[in-house]
Amino acid sequence: MARIEYTVTAPVYNESENISELVERITAALDPLGKPWELILVDDGSSDDSFTLMKSLKQRFPALRALRLDGHHGQTAAMDAGIRAARGEVIVTMDADLQNDPADIPALINRLTSCDAAVGWRVVRQDDFVRRVSSKIANGIRNWLSDENIRDTGCSLKAFRASSIRRVKLYEGLHRFLPTLVKMEGGTVEEVEVSHHPRTRGQSKYNVWNRLFRSFLDLLAIRWMKWRKLTYKVADES
Repeated sequence: MARIEYTVTAPVYNESENISELVERITAALDPLGKPWELILVDDGSSDDSFTLMKSLKQRFPALRALRLDGHHGQTAAMDAGIRAARGEVIVTMDADLQNDPADIPALINRLTSCDAAVGWRVVRQDDFVRRVSSKIANGIRNWLSDENIRDTGCSLKAFRASSIRRVKLYEGLHRFLPTLVKMEGGTVEEVEVSHHPRTRGQSKYNVWNRLFRSFLDLLAIRWMKWRKLTYKVADES
C-alpha cells in the first residue's frame, strides 16, 4: 500500500448540500503540496443522501474514502472513526459544513514542524450573536476549569502528528478537548489563526444547550483526568 502523507477527516451528518464543494476545496488545498494524501468522510447515520453522494464522488476524487457508521453516534464517534482509519503521517480534522476553510490546511500542516498539534483559532467569527457569546463563555469556562489557555477550543480545524493523536483515547464529547488530551500525553500544541465562514447551506447541529450545558460534564471529566494523572518518574535502576 502506498505511503500516505496527509489525511483529512470530517464527520458528516446530513450535509448533502455541502459535500461536493467540500471535496473540491480540500482537493484544491492539498494537491499543490505534492504529497500523497487522502480524505476520509465519516457519515454519522445521516437521514439524507450524504453517503450516497460521498460514494459517487469517489469516481472523480480517488483520494476520497467514504465511511458510514451503524447509526447516529455523534461528532466525537465520527471523528474518532476517521482518526482510527487514517493512514497519513499527519491527520487533519475539520467540520463538513464549510465554515472551516480548507485553504487553511497547509498552514496548519506547516506549523507541525515545531509542535505535535496545530489547532485553529477563529479570530473573526461569522456566527450570530448568541452563538458567538455562548462560544466565548464556553471557551472561558473550559480554560478556567481545565487550567488551559487554548483560545478557541471549539474550532474543529486542527492538524496532528499521527503518532501523537493516536495515543489519545476519546470518549463521548471529548473531541472539544483534543489539544488538552494531546498535552496530557506529553505533546506540544500551538495555535494558528484560521478563517471562519457563515453557514450558507444546511442546518447547524448545535445550540446553546449542547455547547454550554452538555459539555460541562465533559469538562468535569477532563478536570478529573488532569487531577488524577500519573506523573511519577523512575529515579533509579540497578
